[in-house]
Amino acid sequence: MLKFTERGVYCPQADLYIDPWEPVEKAVVTHGHSDHARWGMGRYLCHVHTAPILRLRLGAAIAIQEVEYGEVITVNGVRISLHPAGHIIGSAQVRLEYEGEIWAVSGDYKLSYDGLSVPYEPIRCHHFVTESTFGLPVYQFPEPDLVFQDINSWCHLNAAEGVNTVLLAYALGKSQSILRQLQPGSRSVFLHGAVANVNAALGEVGYRFVGERITAETDRTALKGAIIVAPPSALGSPWLKKLSPYRIAVCSGWMQLRGARRRRGVDRGFVLSDHCDWDQLNRAVAATEAETVYVTHGYEGPFARWLREQKKIQAHEVHLHGGEATEADL
Repeated sequence: MLKFTERGVYCPQADLYIDPWEPVEKAVVTHGHSDHARWGMGRYLCHVHTAPILRLRLGAAIAIQEVEYGEVITVNGVRISLHPAGHIIGSAQVRLEYEGEIWAVSGDYKLSYDGLSVPYEPIRCHHFVTESTFGLPVYQFPEPDLVFQDINSWCHLNAAEGVNTVLLAYALGKSQSILRQLQPGSRSVFLHGAVANVNAALGEVGYRFVGERITAETDRTALKGAIIVAPPSALGSPWLKKLSPYRIAVCSGWMQLRGARRRRGVDRGFVLSDHCDWDQLNRAVAATEAETVYVTHGYEGPFARWLREQKKIQAHEVHLHGGEATEADL
């Protein structure tokens, strides 16, 4: 039912693409990260909580059809529905059914609960398209609750020493889950403009987060011992240097490897990911009971080979043109 084309994952029967990276007429978008939601589509279909993010990032005038999880629409006989992916707010898997054949496209997803995103729900299907961002056995992530405890303890320590805490996390997704889990106490929480913009967009669908946008008028004396949440692009910027003294941490699945923290030149690395680790990927594939698995976005070769040789699943690696690592992978 699905084909892997130069424009993206294509369903001929419904004449639509899933997360296309080139302009098409009809696009189903799994979530709002820039490697999945791109400008130039004629019409977008997404979850209701992704819609304000698409308007923020792609323009208020784009044509969007919004659906709830589990809501079915039928296009030329293909039953299409979105289901929780657990990746970020509004993230979705895509289920397509046609003449008894069922496909599921994961988008980006995780099985661990971040305290904010609607938890992942496995889809039983014949064919499963899965990402593999962390598709190597070395990636074994700690429970998010333990990581959030560690983050809060570090923030307390820094404040006690009169130092600001800078948490680098992507503006959409991880920043919101961190803000939801922060225990700032008497300390103030401040936000980079990119994070504040996303929070404002999500406010349109009922989400509220702590934190004040940093502007030119922000009183720098109020920043003593504060918590500052910013995207990784702020690292080394003049904007950040004005907020010293501070200690910086990167929140990312890549922090599983010590060398990643050293290369970034930060004080701490918290292993916090919005993707599946190795064990989660294996559990997810098993839960679908899929006969065929297509592995994309990441370590396609090693994970597909593992599924074939160790799990006896018919697995294929698919190198999608739009699968380069971007903000969603950090």
